[in-house]
Amino acid sequence: MSTATDPYRVSMVCLGNICRSPIAEVVLHGMVAEEGLADRVQVTSAGTGAWHVGGPMDPGSAAVLRARGLDPDTHRAQQMTAAVVDRYDLLVAMDTSNLADLQEMVGGADHPRVVLLRDFDPDGPDGRSVPDPYGGGPEGFETVYAQVEAACAGLVAALPGLMAER
Repeated sequence: MSTATDPYRVSMVCLGNICRSPIAEVVLHGMVAEEGLADRVQVTSAGTGAWHVGGPMDPGSAAVLRARGLDPDTHRAQQMTAAVVDRYDLLVAMDTSNLADLQEMVGGADHPRVVLLRDFDPDGPDGRSVPDPYGGGPEGFETVYAQVEAACAGLVAALPGLMAER
């Protein structure tokens, strides 16, 4: 974990790090920059599984980002493991299964630095998962983008308080 003088490190986490978490990483990174926090907050993404490590973003995720003028091309999938989990101040799960995996990695449920992304959506239901669009059509990726965008706006609003608690 980082110190108060280090950048606050956030990792967006899904299963394979090719669909939901890369979208969330790109969206949150842009919002952090818009808020003038880019020098104080680092955003990455990872998957709890190793299937896609080193590979690019899913074409559906890349398309939904490109359609909004965002760059998906630098993404390479990586895995979140117990060996690296302590490098992050906040681990943001895309679904309840990812949440459970992360809680196990950090040593238990209800750990304050392991959260569910949609809990930051002020208009969304608490405890809800971002659906996995893998293998589906464009509408699934559009749904993911909309949910991620709404929740990331709430996360950005919460960041000052989260950083102060570090």
